[in-house]
Amino acid sequence: MAALPHHERRRLIQAVTGLSRADLAGGVEPDAEQQSAIERLVARREAGEPLQYLEGTAQFGPLDLLCDHRALIPRPETERLWEEAVASLRQGGPGTVIVDIGTGSGCLALALKHSFAEARVIGTDVSEDALALAKANAERTGLEAEFLHGSLFDPLPRSLMGRVDLVVSNPPYVAEGEYPSLPPEVRDHEPRDALVAGPSGTEVLAQIADEAFWWVGIGGWVLCEIGETQGEEALRLFGAYDREVRPDLAGKDRILVARRGASCCV
Repeated sequence: MAALPHHERRRLIQAVTGLSRADLAGGVEPDAEQQSAIERLVARREAGEPLQYLEGTAQFGPLDLLCDHRALIPRPETERLWEEAVASLRQGGPGTVIVDIGTGSGCLALALKHSFAEARVIGTDVSEDALALAKANAERTGLEAEFLHGSLFDPLPRSLMGRVDLVVSNPPYVAEGEYPSLPPEVRDHEPRDALVAGPSGTEVLAQIADEAFWWVGIGGWVLCEIGETQGEEALRLFGAYDREVRPDLAGKDRILVARRGASCCV
């Protein structure tokens, strides 16, 4: 990539030194050891490594989360999913159950726990490395969520079947044929299994549509992030629900909003 933009270099300086923008503007300089560490990070960034991985943290809604190669970088599209989930559920007192399928860094699960402090929040993931990161983020934020190892709904206690109020997921939704054309910053550094679903890109979404129906109660919500070309297929897959597709901030199809047995479009 091209020479590092000034604002990215500044962020790496802050990550290494802990200095504020005001400190740097006031002329505070890194020491020699810090400068050496900064230049190593700059070289890695110029080679294409994601800035958030180099900084080690990423902002997601109200939370500052640890971020590394074990999970996808939290993105604005996923933050939009969190906002839609909060607006859909509206309230979540004691007894409310929220499940985050494919939790990754735990960003959705923990942001939802922040929004609904009395709810029971569970995140599942097939990657033990991702779950370790999610648990570290729970400790970092002081938010209590459960993180269970396994595929999709498999790790959930059977006692929750038919009792879940909200399911959220940012599942893999890239088709295998699309993977080589992803930006190198994504393709070469973020976990492939968290990106690629299969030949069509909607394989995991189809599984969630089938399985969530048996886990959510009447009136329960299912919200999933989808690819910008997958809106029509997502509506078909969730045909057993009241459902609609909502756009991201760029106006592209991005969020499948479904509700079991009640209108979601109010």
